[in-house]
Amino acid sequence: MDVHRTFGEVVFWEDGRLRHAGRIDMTRTALEGFGKTLLASDEVVVEATANSMAASRVLAPFVARVIIANPLQVKAIAQAHVKTDKIDAGTLASLQAAGYLPQIWTPDAETERKRRLVARRYQVVRHRTRLKNEVHSILHAHLIPKCPHADLFNARGRAWLAAQQLPDDERAAIDRHVRELDRLAEDLALLDREIAQDAIDDSAVNRLMTITGVNLAVAAGIVAAIGDISRFNSPQKLVSYFGLNPRVRQSGLGAAHHGRISKIGRSHARAMLVEAAWAAAKAPGPLHAFFVRIRARRGHQIAAVAVARKLTVLCWHTKGEDYLWAGPSLVANKTRAMQLQAGHPQQKGSRRGPAYAYNIKALRDREMLIAARAEQSYERLVTQWKPRRPKTGARAPQLGRTK
Repeated sequence: MDVHRTFGEVVFWEDGRLRHAGRIDMTRTALEGFGKTLLASDEVVVEATANSMAASRVLAPFVARVIIANPLQVKAIAQAHVKTDKIDAGTLASLQAAGYLPQIWTPDAETERKRRLVARRYQVVRHRTRLKNEVHSILHAHLIPKCPHADLFNARGRAWLAAQQLPDDERAAIDRHVRELDRLAEDLALLDREIAQDAIDDSAVNRLMTITGVNLAVAAGIVAAIGDISRFNSPQKLVSYFGLNPRVRQSGLGAAHHGRISKIGRSHARAMLVEAAWAAAKAPGPLHAFFVRIRARRGHQIAAVAVARKLTVLCWHTKGEDYLWAGPSLVANKTRAMQLQAGHPQQKGSRRGPAYAYNIKALRDREMLIAARAEQSYERLVTQWKPRRPKTGARAPQLGRTK
């Protein structure tokens, strides 16, 4: 099936021949009616689009399996000179019959729901950032200096903003943006509560939160993007899934050329990993030392992406245990914040809670000292590394020679 928003083009592959079956409407009723005409041993192939997952779930009870093809790897469709819906559907059927169809992993309903929830939160955060940037641009256009307070949109910042001299139309625009920010803050609080309620009993999320720089939003986003982490048999596979692996170009006996990261994968999860990388680079520990070492050679941006790749490798290794250099008080504070965000009642009284150590400076400094020692150990380790000698160049094999 070549799926579109309102219809799907159907082609059957039978006994080595393609048979065009026309179009069907992309509605639940029409898909169920079409599914009843299929055999229980049939296989349905659709290309990954916005509504392909819903079509897959409707047709799955009627056939042996529904396969979703990876559109980025179906070169026969993307590079075809003659491209119609009928030809595209026939190409999908032929590739599946020949066993050469590139497939994508299909998440279960619960994982798909978590993905939608995290994606909606990401959209709300991006919208808030866009509105804040518009307010800053209005102030910049009228030569108003930078706000003296830490946050322009807290109580003190808004009082300062209200005292600035602006044209009436610009003042009205800022008021609209501020009201929209307040509404989005309410939506964000509801989404955060739902995410926290899902993650509070999730062992994978709690283990990821032990990594420096990874908070609840990042951990929940990574778990939703990965699904079952056991399907990745190595950390390199997970790095490739997030598109954080470098592009490689090599042919024949020539040298391999490494370029920028591929960015093939879930862009939302990759952006969250980079955001966590910036936070991890500011805290003492091996990740900070790694960031400083890469920054000295390649700059800030490449160093942040390198730390994001390192975080991805750590995510794979923490599937069975916590992060080695986790700070107990910081992890307890993250866990308690998640519980409060999920709606758990506050604990009042003289009894100390599990996150009390985070508010005691001496205990927190002791944990930071341990992380600083781990950072120094990493620095001593890398100083012992010796650079590889450059290769003199590949040589073509000589015929007729024997060892």
